[in-house]
Amino acid sequence: MTGRIRTRAASQDEGSPGGTGLPSRGLRFLLARRPVLLRLVAWSVLETGQTFLIGYGPARALDEGFLRGRADVGLIWLAVTGLGVLVGAYGTARVYAAVAALVEPLRDRLVERVVSRGVRTGDPGSLSGLTQQVEIARDTFAGLVMVSRSFVFTAAGALAGLFALAPPLLLVVGPPLVAGVALFAATLRPLARRQERFLVTDEALAGELGAVCPGLRDITATGAEAHIAAGTGERVEAELRAARALAHWSVLRVASLAVGGQLPIVLLLAAAPWLLAHGVTTGALVGALAYVTQSLLPALRNLVHGLGTSGSRLTVVLRRLARTDPGEAAEKPEPIAPGATEGTPPAFSLTSATFAYGPASAPVVQDLDLALPAGSHLAVVGPSGAGKSTLTALVAGLLTPDRGTITVGGHPVPGPEAAAARVLIPQEAYVFDATLAENLAYLRPDPVPEEELLAAAEAVGLAPLADRLGGLDARVDPAALSAGERQLVALTRAYLAEAPLALLDEATCHLDPETEERAERAFAARPGGTLVVVAHRISSARRAGRVLVMDGRSTAYGDHEELLRTSELYRDLVGSWAPGPSRRRSEPALPLRDADRVDAVAGPGLAGDGGHVVAHGPVGQVQASGYLRDGGSLGREG
Repeated sequence: MTGRIRTRAASQDEGSPGGTGLPSRGLRFLLARRPVLLRLVAWSVLETGQTFLIGYGPARALDEGFLRGRADVGLIWLAVTGLGVLVGAYGTARVYAAVAALVEPLRDRLVERVVSRGVRTGDPGSLSGLTQQVEIARDTFAGLVMVSRSFVFTAAGALAGLFALAPPLLLVVGPPLVAGVALFAATLRPLARRQERFLVTDEALAGELGAVCPGLRDITATGAEAHIAAGTGERVEAELRAARALAHWSVLRVASLAVGGQLPIVLLLAAAPWLLAHGVTTGALVGALAYVTQSLLPALRNLVHGLGTSGSRLTVVLRRLARTDPGEAAEKPEPIAPGATEGTPPAFSLTSATFAYGPASAPVVQDLDLALPAGSHLAVVGPSGAGKSTLTALVAGLLTPDRGTITVGGHPVPGPEAAAARVLIPQEAYVFDATLAENLAYLRPDPVPEEELLAAAEAVGLAPLADRLGGLDARVDPAALSAGERQLVALTRAYLAEAPLALLDEATCHLDPETEERAERAFAARPGGTLVVVAHRISSARRAGRVLVMDGRSTAYGDHEELLRTSELYRDLVGSWAPGPSRRRSEPALPLRDADRVDAVAGPGLAGDGGHVVAHGPVGQVQASGYLRDGGSLGREG
């Protein structure tokens, strides 16, 4: 089990900078797939036989057959050459399968990284990374593997054929080929840098035009044409300079192709009299020309154009996809001791926070001031539409307040430091198709010891499910788990996360009361941890040290006993939650039209004031009569 977790963490390191460059990470990626590389080499060697025979066969057909008047021998050598082409074609077909086995894991790693960044930090570039950049990296990597492999094995087969025909031929073909490849290799790094600079300037120009074009009317109205034109002109000039620098270095690619692929043809023709006078046969000379024109020149051309253009593009895309996440780059907050207040920033704070879901909508949260000390346990309660889920989304940085400020651990929200300091568990738990250990360790950047996984599962209440599934190495089928089981997996994953602030947005609504209590107590007891629970049972509020009551028009804040004395709404909620003599215990409502699973409807037997709220399903309970009036600012009740 530990080995499987370590493998996954290592793969994440491949995609993270970690202080190493792309070449070293690429080497680790390839070394981890030695069997695929060996398969690729084996089929490439078979393909090389075709390259060897394409020059050697016609040379022997001429020298031993047609030039000696033995047409049958010449035809036999040509037939052998044709058979070699067929065998090489079979090897080429098998090469594609090996390349796919090498390329698809890279794509999977990049997709995992892009999605992970998007989920953790809300990176706006994640969609582009997933839909375009990952596919560019995948296709380009596959092309580079093909052209690089083809050049290496084609050159090996051709040079072996030249040596077999006549060693002096190597003296004519070898030096310019080596010089051309060396010149091309020297341009790769500068070309990649200029390619990236060009892309950066192009993106900057596109962003400038994206801001300028929609505001042309305002620019004209305010007389700012000259100022805007000057700024845009600078962007255009920067892109022009980058394009020229890229073009200058691209010329060297053409030079390397001329030196390595076309100069040998000229030298062979020029040196033909000397070669023939020193024992090189006519057939060998024709075979050498075939090697250069039919094998070396096409392979070098593919290498120069493929690795020169696509290689630079792949370097740029991989560097962007593998860049340090803002949340990873940020220094994580030090653990906060429970109850510490002096000199310690609050777990989170809201100052005059206001949020509405549209310009014409009434604010769901308005002018809310709240500071929760680190190490606290807070329950958020209230009727449907009161803004409970909105509050957790604001604190998590998934929503941005229209006015006011929010901090987490002293860091502004939204922001990478704040994102690294909190973990949000929604009602609909996400479980992916992998082992149970991989699901639990997903939010940890480093391998998690098996003992820690087992301890977390025991603390949260996942241990019985883990045993039933077959242990931590068992494969998890999300569709085979119930909603409550998926919530237990997600809760344990969040429990293992290093973020000190845990936000449970009805994340236990599918659990029975006993399991819910166990999970909440485990989170509340985390060293340095702060727990916020959007409660759907009164027991959650009783367990919390502090309770925030929200109803869309006012708020109340205090402990359970204090709110029973001072908040009429809280007393109504407690009364509607408390089980009567012949009534069932409170159950979560169905996830229908609103985030809190409760809708304002008229029900039979209810008073006709239009303010009652009932839950769908057989819960037999009524919530918070008369506290769903629109409007009003959030103040302090009582």
